[in-house]
Amino acid sequence: MAMKNVAIFASGEGTNAENIFKYFQNDKRIKIKLVVTNVDTAGVIRRAEQYKKNVQIVSKTALYDYTEQLIEFLNTEEIDFIVLAGFLLKIPEQFIKAFPNRIINIHPALLPKFGGKGMYGMHVHQAVIAGKETESGITVHYVNEEYDKGEVILQARCPIEEGDTPEVLDKKVRALELEYFPKAIEKLIS
Repeated sequence: MAMKNVAIFASGEGTNAENIFKYFQNDKRIKIKLVVTNVDTAGVIRRAEQYKKNVQIVSKTALYDYTEQLIEFLNTEEIDFIVLAGFLLKIPEQFIKAFPNRIINIHPALLPKFGGKGMYGMHVHQAVIAGKETESGITVHYVNEEYDKGEVILQARCPIEEGDTPEVLDKKVRALELEYFPKAIEKLIS
């Protein structure tokens, strides 16, 4: 089987991205070839450089106005799969058509609950706690034209104890992300 090339799209600190770099560091089937970010000060840049990953900074304007050129670039780089790891921009429809069922995302809640525009990071955990849920977790899903509406690939759950704060829930959910996200990528791609 030929090696599959993956591009990670991230907007923030890059803890999930770094975890994925480590997980696939010596893998003969999956190579993390490229990191794309829309934030030129994002922590993911430093993390990617530590692992000698090619980093491309793509502004929001470029993502939406030069979608075709970005798709061409990814094809030139022979990218087989795109992993969104805390990427906060909506993926253009043209992009989704160019990579059908080859773009996945991780969401810090059990979709379909607590998804949609503006639902990321602590916003999600605050809403889950306010909703008096008894459990939360992560959802790995395909990306389609609507925020957080793509087909679910994997969910992992954690209990919410009485007195848990959004910060406590964030730690529980992060632990699930670090454990399950690379495994979901591996299962899907290999």
